[in-house]
Amino acid sequence: MVESKVAPGPAQRGHDKCFADAPAALHGVVADGQTLAVGGFGLCGIPEALIAALRDSRAANLTVISNNAGVDGFGLGQLLETRQIKKMISSYVGENKEFERQFLAGELELEFNPQGTLAERLRAGGAGIPAFFTRTGYGTVVAEGKETREFDGHHYVMETALKADVSLVKAWKADRSGNLVFRKTARNFNPAVAMAGQVCIVEVEEMVEVGTIDPDHVHLPGIYVDRIVHNPTPEKRIEQRIVRAG
Repeated sequence: MVESKVAPGPAQRGHDKCFADAPAALHGVVADGQTLAVGGFGLCGIPEALIAALRDSRAANLTVISNNAGVDGFGLGQLLETRQIKKMISSYVGENKEFERQFLAGELELEFNPQGTLAERLRAGGAGIPAFFTRTGYGTVVAEGKETREFDGHHYVMETALKADVSLVKAWKADRSGNLVFRKTARNFNPAVAMAGQVCIVEVEEMVEVGTIDPDHVHLPGIYVDRIVHNPTPEKRIEQRIVRAG
């Protein structure tokens, strides 16, 4: 794990945390062997430009915490194709043939989590809570090798917090201090992912000046954000599943 936040660079002096592009925002932060947390749910609310820049950085042996691994050829699926990911900590891994192939061939490690458990593990990591007990998963393979306890007649599994060296996050709007606003369902895992990272890099569609966003409308304060990239025209692919021909 990285030991401290990134030192302010030229683009970060004062309140300005903006970088020219995604490769510049990742420069000096991403390295081989790191643990990264990546926001999004399916293809909704994923940091498209940052993921592409991570692919181009060629950082290898990565552990990636994310609800899912994108689809073949897009999102985190790009990093599977380039074999940059050695382990996924996920909830849902469908709709990605390369993920399936690598996992079944023993080429990719996988730590499965119930979706709510994954969200709470990230939240706990950001809140400084080392572990928590949940009823979810008791008596299943999810509980194997984990401490269990009984409270008030119910059995619980102890789950540990998740922390990352670097968080890659997608937001709708940010000011130059990093105060964020998320848009509708694209909010999903992004706030928890941002809080769980030692260094948080955010991709946004709109940039505004400090003071423009009403404090009551800020979803995540800038204290959690280190670097910002403006991507005003993301592709925003929509997942489509075809179950029959015609």
